[in-house]
Amino acid sequence: MTGRGMDTTSTTHGHPRRQRRLATLLGLALVSGSLGAGALSLALFTDTQAVTGNAFATGTIDISTTPATALFSVSAMMPGDTSSQSIVVNNAGSGALRYAISTAIVSGPTLAAQLQLDIYAGASCTGTPLYTGALGTAALGSNVQGAQAGDRPLAGGANESLCFKATLPLATGNTFQNTTANVTFTFDAEQTANN
Repeated sequence: MTGRGMDTTSTTHGHPRRQRRLATLLGLALVSGSLGAGALSLALFTDTQAVTGNAFATGTIDISTTPATALFSVSAMMPGDTSSQSIVVNNAGSGALRYAISTAIVSGPTLAAQLQLDIYAGASCTGTPLYTGALGTAALGSNVQGAQAGDRPLAGGANESLCFKATLPLATGNTFQNTTANVTFTFDAEQTANN
């Protein structure tokens, strides 16, 4: 029977809707790829500022005394004798300091314990002493870090005078005849800033 029948031929091309989607996706991929490549090659205005010449320097703590040696050179002392000497404490550094004084016996501990020492502020041994006691254990302030009772403050570039007075007490007996003592006074300084 011949007649109209169905067309039995089929298309071998895919579904048109699917082809459009594929073409759209491919187009988007190409556009985004070219946009990304273009973004990487875009030129931008830039600038840089270097801050140069940043300098830092530390300060100094520099204590010295005048005289630096032999504050005392006393001979033939008799009971009741005194000897007074002035010393200048200098801060040649740029920073403020505080200092302490301690005594070390080099020789003659018996006589060093017998001799009395007074330390005064100023060039003359007058007024109320800062220290009164045995020469061998004389101390003013403390070399322990931080502010201690008796420490002496001294600004950068400044100085001050102290007067040391050594006395052989009048009650000193015959056992001290022809004896000697030698001591060292040590001036320890530390910064006062942040301390």
